[in-house]
Amino acid sequence: MPKVSDSTFPPGCKGLPEGFWPAVEVWLKKPHVVNKRLCGATVTESRNVDIEDLRTLLGTDDGELHQDVSVFLCSGASPAHTHQGDKPWCSTVRTFIPKVSCYGAKRQKEIVLKDSDRQHVTFLPFEEDPAAGKTSLKKSNIYQIRLCSVGFDQWALELHVLTSDGWFSDGVAYPRLPWLSSDLLPKLVRWAAESKSSEFKSTLSLLPVEKYSLMYQQLKEKYKSMVQVWPEVTDPEKFVFEDVAIATYLLVLWSEERAAKSLTDPQSFVDLGCGNGLLVHILTNEGHPGKGLDVRRRKIWDMYGSQTLLEEKAITPSESFLFPETDWLIGNHSDELTPWIPVIAARSSYSCRFFVLPCCFFDFYGKYQRRQCKKSQYKEYIDFIAEVSQVCGFNTEEDCLRIPSTKRVCLVGTSRSYKQADEADLEQRRACYIEGRKASFGATVQGSGVRNVKDCCHGSTKCDGMSESRWEDGFQPRNAVETVRNCTALPRDFVDGVVLKVASTLLEMSEEESLGDWNKGGSLSVREVAALLEQETLKLLKKECGGLQTLLRNNHQVFRVEGGTVYIRDWRDGAESQRRPATSGALKTRLCWFHAHHPQGCPLQEQNCNFAHGADDLRPSTRPLKKLKTF
Repeated sequence: MPKVSDSTFPPGCKGLPEGFWPAVEVWLKKPHVVNKRLCGATVTESRNVDIEDLRTLLGTDDGELHQDVSVFLCSGASPAHTHQGDKPWCSTVRTFIPKVSCYGAKRQKEIVLKDSDRQHVTFLPFEEDPAAGKTSLKKSNIYQIRLCSVGFDQWALELHVLTSDGWFSDGVAYPRLPWLSSDLLPKLVRWAAESKSSEFKSTLSLLPVEKYSLMYQQLKEKYKSMVQVWPEVTDPEKFVFEDVAIATYLLVLWSEERAAKSLTDPQSFVDLGCGNGLLVHILTNEGHPGKGLDVRRRKIWDMYGSQTLLEEKAITPSESFLFPETDWLIGNHSDELTPWIPVIAARSSYSCRFFVLPCCFFDFYGKYQRRQCKKSQYKEYIDFIAEVSQVCGFNTEEDCLRIPSTKRVCLVGTSRSYKQADEADLEQRRACYIEGRKASFGATVQGSGVRNVKDCCHGSTKCDGMSESRWEDGFQPRNAVETVRNCTALPRDFVDGVVLKVASTLLEMSEEESLGDWNKGGSLSVREVAALLEQETLKLLKKECGGLQTLLRNNHQVFRVEGGTVYIRDWRDGAESQRRPATSGALKTRLCWFHAHHPQGCPLQEQNCNFAHGADDLRPSTRPLKKLKTF
């Protein structure tokens, strides 16, 4: 059977052969981490099979095909690697979920056969047509991955195919054969070598992935126009599609809840610390009654229309901010409110649930203080919020969202762990826990388990329970006026000076100008760029979020920053103009840096450049603050 390629592990890799199967599991259950045209896959339960079971699995009476597959499965056998038992293969079936539906009602699947004795895994793709009631095996696309010993303490992964003729590829469920060699094998090598389990659950573990994928594509298409009219200074693509993904998660979660509890009415919600309000806008448009509260009004609020309820209000944990008629409380990057949201939900009503997506690390009365060094700070904080939830009496579930963020672990309080008749006892426990956190705030607290009343009250069972003067006392809400620390408030001449110094250094690194070509400069790491600047300059930049790198990224007209390396941006590259298309209202509203400062001027003709070539080419911005249409 033809060997297509192989990929060798680094010498002395200690995670093998044990690390091979965890790596296979990633490819099996999370193919989307490599194949970006997939949203995921569903996998059936495993069962052990033998050669005779294959005929049933293949769904065909073709004796020749059965023989070819059987020989392929048994190829590469050696005396040192013989099968143990009557059913040597562990069989499972996975169904691909494409990001964009491209197969109609047909389903693209694979029979996956794991041979643990010989460290082989074989993939037999087939198409299922429910309407016609038939399946068809893709014989030309059957492939096998083998972990092979190639010397003392040396390992390699080999890719084999049943036949080298007629490989079919559509780039989605059926990738190109060279892609399996160039992309998949190196990933498997890295995963097997690392072979360490994540601190968190797998992505979308609480939801049906196929349902999520379909709804996400629908909502993404529905709300993608938001990117073009985004009036905030934040990155529109990141924030729009992140909120679309969070909204999708909640909508599917709530749909599953209605089905499980036989509910008919859509769940109501309140988003505490709603920020730009887009999540509230989407959930409202999709039929869920609710509102958002935030200490500071955003410009984009005026674009949503009267059906999206947003209130500018400082939220202080107290009896004034309980929501007894609300089904769900939402905390999406809610900062100082995050630990309070399970408390507010618990005290609002016995039926109130919550969803939090923690980001910045806050305790009840200030910044969260680390207690353990064996976990990452993020994992420790997630565990702390889960502890708060459990103390408040919630059955708490953890999940990982599919969003463009490193902080994507959410906690969901779906139901209570106690009977409603025990509410008074639970309230006593909540109050004591919060009071205990307040008393020990700033000190190192040992242990992370859920505390009982005795623990929280330091041996005393006397605690006042919910009291407005006690449970909000000491809480520090954020300021209504946001402190701008993203380099945009720095003096213009200061920024221009840094940009000119860095750009001039990059241009001096290239000889293209002397050769007659437009000089696009060399490259420097961010660390090397920092070495060019004076200490006073660096001190000022350190006070900004992101520092020097943020300043360089803000000046994207001049610089391209990728992987910690800084380059001069070349606008002749078609990908650059496509990556940052200018809306008609933003064209020629800023001067072209290259026209003014590059020794050879701008590489683009005046009519082709998004920026103004001199004062006569400059025009005022006409970007309107449009009302969004109601869907």
